[in-house]
Amino acid sequence: MKQPISLRLTSLISTVVLWASAFPAIRVGVDGLGVGGLSFWRLAVASVALAVVSPILRVRLPHRRDLPLIALCAFTGMSAYQVLLNWGEVHVPAGTASLLIATAPVFSVLLASIFLGERLSATIVAGTVTALAGVALIAYAAGSAQVTTSALVILAAAVVQGVYHFATKPLLKRYTGLEVACYAMWAGTLFLTPLAPGAVHDLLQAPADAAVSTLYLGLLPSALGFVTWGYAVARYTIAQSTAALYLVPPLAIGVAFVWLGEIPGPVELVGGLISMVGVLLIHRHTARSAAVPEPPSPLLDKAEK
Repeated sequence: MKQPISLRLTSLISTVVLWASAFPAIRVGVDGLGVGGLSFWRLAVASVALAVVSPILRVRLPHRRDLPLIALCAFTGMSAYQVLLNWGEVHVPAGTASLLIATAPVFSVLLASIFLGERLSATIVAGTVTALAGVALIAYAAGSAQVTTSALVILAAAVVQGVYHFATKPLLKRYTGLEVACYAMWAGTLFLTPLAPGAVHDLLQAPADAAVSTLYLGLLPSALGFVTWGYAVARYTIAQSTAALYLVPPLAIGVAFVWLGEIPGPVELVGGLISMVGVLLIHRHTARSAAVPEPPSPLLDKAEK
């Protein structure tokens, strides 16, 4: 049975809104908790939230053969992504960070072309070159070595997020989006347990706004956001689903302006626009690809009836 367009589109839009709001929240959280503290507590909060709902939603245990792929998803899309993005946002404004992360579809599409057999065309290559040109402009716009280094760190976060996007695709043929999110979040938290002692110390000394931001990041952009993302990406091609993420930067810039008074400079905005043009080129080429069905999810199947 064909999945209803409205529900999968709603899931995709929800993910975009939640992930856009994460960038300014990270700036608040990292100022009070530091990179390690924020990285650990965000995943820990999300892991607890998913553990609470998983028995109700009948989350299955993963097959042993899938554990290496789950570990890859957890390490890249959860552990490494959190640390790299939080580290980069120490010096890079939230809006600029969102522009850099928006290039993640470039890397996921390239990896999907190599490992999953999705077609790599001249248009995709052109889109990739265009997007990376925009990244280069953003990274070197400020002229400060400190800011440039931080921008490159965020670009590394985009790369590992791209790995996560393509690596989840085979898993979503056998598990629901909720199950994949649970496996990756729980394993990703385990990978960051060496940061736990320092994270506890940081939390005890953190201001209230940092603690609230961390709680928000764990419950909504992380726990709920990855569930809605898993549901959407299971029903679209890699290129279709990840191309929707180009909407994250304008939303993140708007939220960061209202919340923090931040706004990227004109050169960063131009670089971000160039990058998004590249992502749109990739999306345009693959927009007619068929969606891939996901195994039934108890909660979402009920909502579809």
